Amino acid sequence: MQFGIFSVSDITRDPVSGKTPSEAERIKAFVEIAKKAEDVGLDVVAVGEHHNPPFFSSSPTTLLAHVAAVTERVILSTSTTLITTNDPVRLAEDYAMLQHLADGRLDLMIGRGNTAPVYPWFGKNIRDGLDLALEGYHLLHRLWTNDVVDWRGRFRTPLQGFTSTPRPLDDVPPFVWHGSIRTPEIAEQAAYYGDGFFANNIFWPKGHFKMLVDYYRQRFESYGHGAAKQAIVGLGGQAYIAKNSQDAIRDYRPYFDHAPVYGGGPSLERFMEETPLAVGSPQEVIDKTLTFHDEFGDYQRQLFLVDHGGLPLGTVLDQLELLGGEVVPALRKELESRKDPEVPDAPTHASLVKAKYGDGEARQPRPNPNRGDNVTGSSPYEDSESNVTYPTL
Repeated sequence: MQFGIFSVSDITRDPVSGKTPSEAERIKAFVEIAKKAEDVGLDVVAVGEHHNPPFFSSSPTTLLAHVAAVTERVILSTSTTLITTNDPVRLAEDYAMLQHLADGRLDLMIGRGNTAPVYPWFGKNIRDGLDLALEGYHLLHRLWTNDVVDWRGRFRTPLQGFTSTPRPLDDVPPFVWHGSIRTPEIAEQAAYYGDGFFANNIFWPKGHFKMLVDYYRQRFESYGHGAAKQAIVGLGGQAYIAKNSQDAIRDYRPYFDHAPVYGGGPSLERFMEETPLAVGSPQEVIDKTLTFHDEFGDYQRQLFLVDHGGLPLGTVLDQLELLGGEVVPALRKELESRKDPEVPDAPTHASLVKAKYGDGEARQPRPNPNRGDNVTGSSPYEDSESNVTYPTL
């Protein structure tokens, strides 16, 4: 079981101090949060992708490359990489480069995002959002698993004999999670490829996300990747921890009441009761998180949102001390005791290399001139007969 944190990279006014951090402060704060997460024994640090204020992470590969340079062990991920508005060729190259720089400590979460205006900024139409996600990931998958790709689709110019560079480390692409809060077609896509499925698991009751996870597990099995219980599932969550519940609720209430995504809605107490939000002592957060296992069964990754809504850096670092020092060790022990031995661990680069090569030596791709347009400049419109076979759902 992997435990970690994720950030949506919001820049929000602190309702207690009245201060709004600058972009520079929030970017540097995320680096400090990532380093602290590794120091306290967490496994994963993830950051989202946004291209509009009040968010800062428009270039997660750049940010995570820096984090890779100042950490040694923690896995780097995204929460989310926009498959709809990014060019899949650019994604294939950027994340393969980051995979090399991080020595394999990388996976990514693919998603559509939830900001409508971003589509026209990148020349896309939100009405095509689902089709963009399906076609875009099909091309990304092919670019990572095939050295030479011929391609013709709806949403970008064709490719003829194209090779994305650099090739994935050890010729093993980064593991991909498909994230969704509402769309069964994305769960279907994850199952089709045998990839992971990540349910955000915040904002709404767990039952909403359980429907998506159950559907993904069923389809994972139907595509022949293994039993439903062996599907690779990740869950989100949000926690605010203090030594006792009274302090936690008192200290967190102004941040909840003024957070853009919470303020003006249900009360903190109602939200705690009806959604996965956990605010309380370490034991209360442990108990609440264990209900996820009761609801979803065995799963492989648990990420907590810890820096949202204007929380100052010092408070976030204190939260990580409690999360890594008290909450996660107890969760590891309890969830390990509950785990079905037939359920796999979360994939890592090392485990994927082992699965592909066994005890043999991993392939290390090297430059190899091919017939492609990225070598000779051949027109992509000449002699290109590619049949696109991504799943139409």
